[in-house]
Amino acid sequence: MTDTAAPIELPVIDISNPNDPAVGKAMLDAAAKYGFLYVNSKGTDFSAEDVDHGFGLSKKFFASPATEKEVCRITPNNRGWSGMHTETLDPEHQRTGDFKEALNFGDFKDGKAQQPLPESLLPHESEIDGFAQLCNKTCNRILTLLSLGLEMPEDFFTTRHDPKNGPTGSILRYLYYPSIFSPATASYKHDKDVRAGAHSDYGSITLLFQRPGQPGLEILTPEGTWAPVPIIPGNDADAYPFPPILVNIGDLLSYWTDGLLKSTVHRVVFPLAEQRSPNPQDRYTLVYFCHPVDATELVPIPSGVVTEHRAKTGGVGVVGFGGGAGDLEPGKRPLTAQEHLESRLAATYGFTKEE
Repeated sequence: MTDTAAPIELPVIDISNPNDPAVGKAMLDAAAKYGFLYVNSKGTDFSAEDVDHGFGLSKKFFASPATEKEVCRITPNNRGWSGMHTETLDPEHQRTGDFKEALNFGDFKDGKAQQPLPESLLPHESEIDGFAQLCNKTCNRILTLLSLGLEMPEDFFTTRHDPKNGPTGSILRYLYYPSIFSPATASYKHDKDVRAGAHSDYGSITLLFQRPGQPGLEILTPEGTWAPVPIIPGNDADAYPFPPILVNIGDLLSYWTDGLLKSTVHRVVFPLAEQRSPNPQDRYTLVYFCHPVDATELVPIPSGVVTEHRAKTGGVGVVGFGGGAGDLEPGKRPLTAQEHLESRLAATYGFTKEE
């Protein structure tokens, strides 16, 4: 592990005005350089109470009995509960599954979940849907700004992510990572085992909500080293009503822009500071994975900025797409967003195509 590496410094962007081309350019520059950035929590529609309540529901669920969780075990549609070691995000290098539990919520319809809910969360269905809607609204602001930065119509990405146009692969996820001294993790060697294996995200953009004092996220730098990501940039907690939302670019935006936007590899570890702490904390996070409408075809976007990038670099395709965005063979149709997601889930969970 590389716990002595210096924390990475990422920009904090105010998205309160999603129609400002200057903010779009700043967003684009950060996404192209790091693939990660912070969104100032003051510039969103979330209140500190919204976020606190989301974490409270998450802790309530993960503290519930295993028999209750089993009722909503994860299925191939990527909805439901996955227990400890169920996911293997880096199957090539991990000797055991991830040290975490998760609960995934798919699209809600008319305020109702389209999946079984555990008993502990049944009274809170509308609140969970409300939080997911706030996440979606925040993603739309970010996608609008990225469209402006790419000198494209501002609704180019948002229309392709609008659930009114069909089902999406978007997921609200509760995550629980036990501390290093938890009975669930204490018998393993944490210089090798990680809480979440090295991976890039599958969709367009990801929102990550974190709690102070619960570190662990690292990103892979261009130099090939792992750098910790601070929960609060500059450690100035008083500047924000709650820790800024960490945003990262997923595979699809990287693919759509022929590698201009970085889908950066990242992981979650047991930090050295936690191993030395007499009172290590469990880590809880709330995550929103923003995916396009299932039927969206993954074809190059008509951006002059991307064309210029391709001319300079030759284009850098995302693994799994068979090269750059312009390399589709004659007679072959493009992949859809749903097909891409299914292929990534099969590798993570071992689901078969038939399932």
